[in-house]
Amino acid sequence: MPLKTKCILATPAQSDGFRISVMNRHTLNDGLTPHPQIRDHLFDWHCAALAPSAKLLGDYYKRWLPWADFERRYLLHLQQAESLVALEKVIHMAESRQVTLLCIEERPHYCHRRLLAESCVRSAPHLAVTFE
Repeated sequence: MPLKTKCILATPAQSDGFRISVMNRHTLNDGLTPHPQIRDHLFDWHCAALAPSAKLLGDYYKRWLPWADFERRYLLHLQQAESLVALEKVIHMAESRQVTLLCIEERPHYCHRRLLAESCVRSAPHLAVTFE
């Protein structure tokens, strides 16, 4: 089965299958106010264990951490015990049905969901990934 990534604000499609939010939080940039467009019906599972930490996000967006450093730190995060368990769960699901990883970024190139999908494929090369 293919593994797909998509912006959580994009219109949900039946072809998305099981939709997993891999966002740290569903708030506006202040970190407190609920994002008015992100509602529970947009995802089937909120897996914060696969999201970058608030510190890493702050370093990237507010303190101008270079992408290469963000990528290195996020990939280290994926090697933590809780992340590895969640990663295996995503892989297991994707082996039997369509799974879509969701984040707020519109494009996947500079988004952790691309790194996450690529990590899934490295662990399970029989999976295919498509980016939206």
